[in-house]
Amino acid sequence: MQPSIPSALSEFAISALQWEQLRERLAARTMSPLGHQWLLALAPSSDSEWIYSQQARNAELRRLISAGMPFNFRGIFDPTDLLDQARIEGTALEALELRKLLVHAERVEAWRALVAEPPAGLEEALTATRAAAFALLEADLQPLLRAIQGKIEPDGSLADDASPELARIRRALERQHRAIEHSLHAALARLASDGSTQDSLITVRGDRFVIPVKSEYKRKVGGVVHGSSSSGQTVFVEPMETIELNNELSRLLDEEQEEIHRILVAMTRAVAAHSPTLALGALILGEADAHQGVARFAEDLNCVKPIVGQGADEDTLSVFEVLEARHPLLELRLRDQGHSITPLTLILPGGAEAKHQVIVSGPNTGGKTVTLKTTGLLAIMAQSGLPVPARSARLPIFDAVFADIGDAQSIENNLSTFSSHVTNVDRIARHAGPASLVLLDELGSATDPEEGAALAVAVAERFLELGCWSLITTHLTSLKVYAAKYDGVLNAAVGFDETTLSPTYELRLGVPGASSGLNIAARLGLDPSIVDNARSQLTTQTADIARFLDDLHAQLTAANSERATLAEQQRELERERERLAKEGRIEQQQRTRDLERKLEAMLKDFESRLTDMVKVIADKTSDKALAKRITRDAAVRLAGLRRETTGEFKTAVADAQEAAKPAAARPTEAERELAVGDAVMLQTMQREARIDRFIDDKMVEVVMGSMKMRVPRTDVRRLQRHEIETPSTKRRGGVTVSSAAHESPSDVSSEINVIGRKADEAESEVERYIEQAYLAGHRSVRIVHGVGMGILRRTLRDFLRNHPHVTSVTEPPYNEGGQGATIVELRQ
Repeated sequence: MQPSIPSALSEFAISALQWEQLRERLAARTMSPLGHQWLLALAPSSDSEWIYSQQARNAELRRLISAGMPFNFRGIFDPTDLLDQARIEGTALEALELRKLLVHAERVEAWRALVAEPPAGLEEALTATRAAAFALLEADLQPLLRAIQGKIEPDGSLADDASPELARIRRALERQHRAIEHSLHAALARLASDGSTQDSLITVRGDRFVIPVKSEYKRKVGGVVHGSSSSGQTVFVEPMETIELNNELSRLLDEEQEEIHRILVAMTRAVAAHSPTLALGALILGEADAHQGVARFAEDLNCVKPIVGQGADEDTLSVFEVLEARHPLLELRLRDQGHSITPLTLILPGGAEAKHQVIVSGPNTGGKTVTLKTTGLLAIMAQSGLPVPARSARLPIFDAVFADIGDAQSIENNLSTFSSHVTNVDRIARHAGPASLVLLDELGSATDPEEGAALAVAVAERFLELGCWSLITTHLTSLKVYAAKYDGVLNAAVGFDETTLSPTYELRLGVPGASSGLNIAARLGLDPSIVDNARSQLTTQTADIARFLDDLHAQLTAANSERATLAEQQRELERERERLAKEGRIEQQQRTRDLERKLEAMLKDFESRLTDMVKVIADKTSDKALAKRITRDAAVRLAGLRRETTGEFKTAVADAQEAAKPAAARPTEAERELAVGDAVMLQTMQREARIDRFIDDKMVEVVMGSMKMRVPRTDVRRLQRHEIETPSTKRRGGVTVSSAAHESPSDVSSEINVIGRKADEAESEVERYIEQAYLAGHRSVRIVHGVGMGILRRTLRDFLRNHPHVTSVTEPPYNEGGQGATIVELRQ
């Protein structure tokens, strides 16, 4: 199964840019043959919608992997052949084939369930995957699963309960086996006395149960002989009284095979009925596995999603920008060798200052060819919907990626290196257009330098006229001068440290590179007289250019060093600022903890005194119900006072911490954007709520009491601090109650189970629960007490009808608990 790739590129230099090697590396991260095949067939496209869809699916798989990835793609296979067989009328697939399809159906159903109802924490990670699996969301594989699940054993045999008829036949077979064994054991017992039997074992010959008899006694035993041993001393006889029993056994075996065939045919028909969903599921799971392989590759190389084609601004199409890009295959190889890669930054501006052509120069082994390959491969990756190894990337959509890289000598076609290069460049010039990317390595080499230079400039001018995006590497001075002369061309140089005689692989934009051949030769120890003679052969103009380039690169190196020093000093200042801020926070937290301990001690002392006073009052009254009510009301008010005081303390601490921030860091209430947790007023309902999450740019989800609802952003107004009800001023039903900021309806369950409790224990537990649910803002709760003899139900309902926080007590419908539960409506 291969990916459907619309508008594939006319050419994208597969071999020169190592696209096949990259696909193999990606495919190695998959878990199934389907995902492996999908990636090996992947190719770039010029269809922006397809590219964006691939990027979205890959991003979701990265989020799923980060969240734990609750799905295993191992063992997924292509069911096409089996489904084609299943659709043939009257066909019965083998049991093991059906079991294999059952496993596939279970995986498809598991993926559908994951996408349709993702576990907590994965909802946001599955937005576009849900769209990708839309067809599966409408499919129902449960009938197929019910038809096959649990009916096929791991060894391929059918379970006894695969059908009622098969269960009946299997029971009859078992009875028949016992009857035959009993008959044969009786025959053995009769023959054992005179030594007619060879041994006391029952054996099988040709699906018939027989007993071994000495050959000389075979005429004494009435029955049918079914063969003899290899020595001829033993014959195997089926006694006359067992023949009918064996005949019945054969009939039952035939019935069993007929029923097994009927069941397999029925299962095969069920598979055929669901074959479109199973085939689609294989396609979706194969692509999902491919994307999870890409996602793991992207996480390993710290890849990012590139902006491809028209982006947020109008100039994106005319901008080519990759920051700190790395060639993925080179990075993996260097990592295996214990080395790191030097990233590449290439920025080609658009608009009035557009530059679509870069002339890359510099010494050998400096990284010119790597620059070409990195640029081309990242362009192909981006248009294949893949993340790219870079800090960021913005790329046009190319209709083709042409490359002439490396030694193009062709012995088969009798072409020299130069001839092959010319042939390839001619073909590219005939097919390239404004939306093409052209990569040319060592243009104008392998021939006379003067003629090669003239030819190289002419070729570069042709691609500039065509409007192509082109990168050209060279050692030729004439091309460097050409780049400096034309506005649409940019010089660039790869770095080389002449002190250590090693390349830096850094790409510098805006300056030509020096080949430094004579300097490198001198430092490598070439005879100084030879080097001096070579220098004397240079024209004055060539020597001046070489000295100028050497001085220019020395100045750039010094400037980069100074810039790095300044950046390190800036980072040091930031670290010192963070250290001082952290010390201040630690000191503030210590003071807050001290105040919390003092507040807790005061509250405990007050609680102790109030409890003693209530106990004295309760002891003095003879009305036990009144005493119980006084104790309960005191406990409720005491809990409310504790929450109110704690809430006010935390609010005061938060205000103090906010006031301690620098004024510039504290946005005003009017300036600050809405955020999760903000207290807001719903304009149409004139009710206070709190933002729970943002759905999109237009909708927001809010919590109001025990309800969640989605409302337009235009209906939401942030409450200023002075408008927000504090825990001490919030009112419910005309009575002021405490509602600590950290407590919400989600903290108290809407149901309690007291099954198995004694009546007095259950009443006490329900009483505490009602108080908590009332303070948490629940409108109604459900109490599960079971049916039993009805004592616990009557006790709790009588108690609840007289509770001050309860407005009504009702019995739920039968399907929601009936007499075994009670619905309690609370005052608001």
